[in-house]
Amino acid sequence: MQESTLNFFDRVYEVAKQIPYGRVTSYGAIANYLGAARSARMVGYAMNGSSGKEVPAHRVVNRKGLLTGKHHFDGSNLMQQLLESEGIQVIDNQIQDFETVFWDPAKEL
Repeated sequence: MQESTLNFFDRVYEVAKQIPYGRVTSYGAIANYLGAARSARMVGYAMNGSSGKEVPAHRVVNRKGLLTGKHHFDGSNLMQQLLESEGIQVIDNQIQDFETVFWDPAKEL
């Protein structure tokens, strides 16, 4: 990977590490916060590559609150189980009360 891509991933990880327990954010919200509004997919690639980096990737979902990254976790339901262990209700891969648990780095950091 190019150096700039690696730097972007590191910046994504730094934001993701600050998502509070029991809250979620979206790929697009992280991209927007980093000044790369059209790079939500790159944030997703970063989350996919975050294994072993102590990044709470399970707290990053799509803009509608869907667990679109769940297939990157070991086991079929690990992402949902991790969220539910933090008190977040998930039904049919959809976070319930998404607006209530949503954490926007642009407003919070």
